[in-house]
This record gives sequence, structure tokens and C-alpha cells, in this order.
Amino acid sequence: MKGIVTKSTGSWYTVRAEDGQYYDCRIKGKFRIKGIVSTNPIAVGDNVLFEKEQGQETAIITELFERDNYIIRKATNLSHQSHILAANLDLAMLVVTLAQPRTSLGFIDRFLVTTEAYQVPAILVFNKFDIYSVEEIEIMRELESLYTKLGYYCLEVSALRGHNMYQLASLLQNKISVFSGHSGVGKSTLINYLIPNIALKTSEISDFSAKGVHTTTFAEMFELPEGGFIIDTPGIKELGLVDIGEKEISRYFPEMLAKLPKCKFNNCQHINEPGCAVITAIEQGEIALSRYESYLGMVLGEDNRK
Repeated sequence: MKGIVTKSTGSWYTVRAEDGQYYDCRIKGKFRIKGIVSTNPIAVGDNVLFEKEQGQETAIITELFERDNYIIRKATNLSHQSHILAANLDLAMLVVTLAQPRTSLGFIDRFLVTTEAYQVPAILVFNKFDIYSVEEIEIMRELESLYTKLGYYCLEVSALRGHNMYQLASLLQNKISVFSGHSGVGKSTLINYLIPNIALKTSEISDFSAKGVHTTTFAEMFELPEGGFIIDTPGIKELGLVDIGEKEISRYFPEMLAKLPKCKFNNCQHINEPGCAVITAIEQGEIALSRYESYLGMVLGEDNRK
């Protein structure tokens, strides 16, 4: 039978068959992903073949179909392994906040570089704006202007007030979308609003650290009432780039890629090369300094991944 993986707990997988039934499955043998050392050989969103075990209620996954795309990150800060958050996606929704816990620009840009590299359309969802200060709202509008000009759709939402939740639901309809972001940004609250009957646990913000408390332990896919699926993922503390070389990072910044043909050297890294069109664009205000600082942090490995 053919199905899609809707939950992964490390050793067991929940698979939704084409007829809508769900099966608890384990894998047969070792699944290897070409060119990637991954902690999870099978991820939520994967399309698989499976067969029921004789005399059992469980099943065995026998084949993994090739992925259209995926979102991947380093497993831990010190690990050389990677972890696939979700596969075969139509949309990647990065939920960000400017209130507790604040999402850094470096984190946003790392996520967008990852979605560009693995060809997943990304949307920035600014959540909790109803509790922002006047200054935070001004910053949010500046960020929306910045990222909208780069081609990224931005949406302000508040699950508590129901603000723009209809627009969010419309974007998700009949698509497979992943929700990602730090713990405490409100992913589970948004999903509870969109799918009222699943009652996901929501996290509280630690007074000591001003960071979210993890509630989602494993990635899991949920069916939307109007069609489509949402994949909820555990909160990400750090987002390390995987399989993206230093010399190619700038190609995943749309504004830098557009300037590359005007650089003196076709392999310009936009750091200290003469005749660099990107540096000129930054000096003239055509490229945001915050984006360039994010880029330098990724290339030099000095940025804050949080």
C-alpha cells in the first residue's frame, strides 16, 4: 500500500494510507538518503510503500519514494548530522514574534536561505502582534516592507483575536505546509485555531529565560477541515545550514543573486573583492544592511543562530 508519513517518533511512524486509514509502522532495514547523514531516515511528509505484518495490527515501511523537497537543519550545534523537519512541502510557514520570545533577523534569514536552497516557497507569519508595543509594531512594518520587496509574502496574525486567521487558512487550503519557528512563538495556538478538534498543548514563556517551553516533541501532520495538511514541528533553538557551501550562500539571497552579474568577478563572495556590485548596493541603500550582516554571519560562522 502507498501512504504518507504523518508522525515520526524515532522508531515508529504513523502512515496515512490513500484510503484515509492510519497505520503504525516501523522501517525494514536501513534507509539511506543520498548525500545526507540524517538522524531520521524517514520524515513527516514522506511518501512510502508499506505492508501489514502478518497477524499483526502494525505494518512495515518497505520503500521510500524520492522527495520533491524538504526542510533540513543541523541536529545540534556540535553535531555533524542533520535532521529533516518535513518533506514534500508546498509551503514553509515561519512563525515569528517581536515580543517574547523575540525572533532574531539572523534566524529568519537562515530559514529563508534554507527554503531557497531546497526550493520550498516560504511565508513569514508575524504572530502575537496584538501584544506588541508601538515601537515593535513599527519594527514589524519595516520588516514586512523589507521581506515583501524581496518576494516573501508576510502576514500579521493573532490567534487570540482571530485577526487574519481566515487569510491564513486560505493560504493553507489544499496544500501541505510546515509550521516552524522558536518554541513559544504560537505555532500550536495557531494550529488549534485552524483545527479546533486536535487541542495541541500550547507552551508558556519562561519568566527566567523569556523563551518558550517545548511542548511539541515530534513532528506531526494534521488534516485541515477545508482540505490540505499542516505539519507541526518542535520549536527550533538553533538553525544550522546543511550542505550549503560558503561560496553558494549568496545565491540564496535574491537581492544578492540579482547583483552578481554586475560584479567584476563571477565568483565574487561580496566580502572584500574589488568591483563588488553587492557592496555598492549596500552603500547606496539598495540592499538592507541587516541582510548583509546575516550573510556575513553565515559565511564566517559568527552569527547568532537563535
